[in-house]
Amino acid sequence: MAGIIVIGAGQAGSSLVVKLRTLGFSGDITLIGGEPVPPYQRPPLSKKYMLGQMDVERLFLRPEAFYGDQNINLRLGVQVTEIDRAAKTVTLNTSEVLNYDQLALTTGSDPIRLPASIGGDLGGVYTVRTLADADAMAPDFVKGKRALIVGGGYIGLEAAAVAATRGVNVVLVEMADRILQRVAAPETSEYFRSLHAKRGVDIREGVGLASLNGRDGQVTSATLTDGTELEIDFVVVGVGIRPSFSLAKAAGLVIDNGIKVDEHGRTSDQSIFAAGDCASFPYKEERIRLESVPNAIEQAEATAAAMLGSDAEYRAKPWFWSDQYDVKLQIAGLNSGYDRVVSRKTDSATSFWYFKGNKLLAVDAMNDPRAYMVGKRLIEAGKSPDPDAVANSDIDMKTLL
Repeated sequence: MAGIIVIGAGQAGSSLVVKLRTLGFSGDITLIGGEPVPPYQRPPLSKKYMLGQMDVERLFLRPEAFYGDQNINLRLGVQVTEIDRAAKTVTLNTSEVLNYDQLALTTGSDPIRLPASIGGDLGGVYTVRTLADADAMAPDFVKGKRALIVGGGYIGLEAAAVAATRGVNVVLVEMADRILQRVAAPETSEYFRSLHAKRGVDIREGVGLASLNGRDGQVTSATLTDGTELEIDFVVVGVGIRPSFSLAKAAGLVIDNGIKVDEHGRTSDQSIFAAGDCASFPYKEERIRLESVPNAIEQAEATAAAMLGSDAEYRAKPWFWSDQYDVKLQIAGLNSGYDRVVSRKTDSATSFWYFKGNKLLAVDAMNDPRAYMVGKRLIEAGKSPDPDAVANSDIDMKTLL
């Protein structure tokens, strides 16, 4: 029996193979990962791991021995170079050819890198995506060094928070009018702008990077789009990620903002499935792709069930988080299409509630787990509280339910 092959040993891939075993699948399972380490958590790379608050072993989702104990063939440090759908085989960069009955693609996403033409290939220019990335930049995160963070999304802001905590002098540039413009309301942007300013981070909005300049192959300065010249020691690039679908595209699978799958995680090939960052799927009246750990886990587990014959449809319940300094941001729902933001503030917590008309779409909660949980329950139930009641901090959160 050829069994099941899973390409991509990240959060989604690990969740999928474990779920297959949990559901009773006893056939052959092979999990293929390009990195030389077992599946691990990525979010702590730009937070606790970089701060030295988490050992590498704690990053691992499960000990490497677990996969052997579960009779999962874990192939690390190898790449799949080709999928032959007609023959139902995958070819590795070792020239091995493996047969499959069913195939799952959990290939994740790749960071957008700066082009070499503006200095993106200089030494000291980093992205934050893999364990190797974090290990490579760690020696630069020391007091007194000068860092340029390119991009004011959550990855850039998290990197800025770690660097500032480490005593690095940080300048962050964001080409858009404000940080977090693509993903959050102006109120949330202002909250985090103020938070970083208090920690000494120099945030420059409406300013981009024109070029990086170097000496002997190492970055030494940056020229910004407003003509400013900055002397720097290293750069962290956080300008977004792209779904990794080159294998799927080469194999002729349908691509639509990622690998197109149906409600069961099935691609345009009935024997091939996809889950996680790389997959776009139906959500309400649209098609979306979610870049989050919760979606990677939940979609992968639903896909594993579908591969074993379940007809249950995957219904995403979007939620996200970000840790910066001593602030935990928790986000429930998707805010696209909002036309009103209601603020709720107490002495220790702040939350912003996104409405379209009187319909609650999403909640950004800063150090406010109760607001997050209440908002999440309301959104998942399709219910909307009175916006005036939300704004009144004298009203107990529970009454909103």
